[in-house]
Amino acid sequence: MLLPPMNFTKWLEENGDKLQPPINNYLLFRGKDTIIMVVGGPNRRSDYHVNETEEWFYQIKGQLLIKVVDDGEFKDIYVNEGDMFLLPANVPHNPVRFAESLGLVVERERLTHHIDKLRWYCEQPTCRTIIYEESFHCTDLGSQLKPIVEKFATTEELRKCKNCGHISAPK
Repeated sequence: MLLPPMNFTKWLEENGDKLQPPINNYLLFRGKDTIIMVVGGPNRRSDYHVNETEEWFYQIKGQLLIKVVDDGEFKDIYVNEGDMFLLPANVPHNPVRFAESLGLVVERERLTHHIDKLRWYCEQPTCRTIIYEESFHCTDLGSQLKPIVEKFATTEELRKCKNCGHISAPK
């Protein structure tokens, strides 16, 4: 059965309150192969997401900063209003959304063998060791990330770098 077209502007007016921290993510559509999410800012995340499939970002309003780890090097990618960006599979990334920003993210529906990861790196620029990582089969990004992010934030032992001893901030 076909779904009718959606007036996205009207949806935002009526449902903008659904974009809540720490992830600010709401699932708009779930197709057989594709997931479409709306994501607002500001978000409160320090994790890097590792997805075994590509992610497509379209920035509707404001600016998005995607912190990535590309071949072991930490880089910042700015996606400006009106820009789109395709993130390759398996690239650790931290999407930083600023106040009043808004974007769409399109991802592939996860197959049973796809495993997502949330990963935190030591904040010390001279260290950058992975301090914590949790893997999961993603069925609902908006609801599954929050408890993992909150567990990291509330458990100091998870935030302590075993390499240099630095304790990362909760957020």
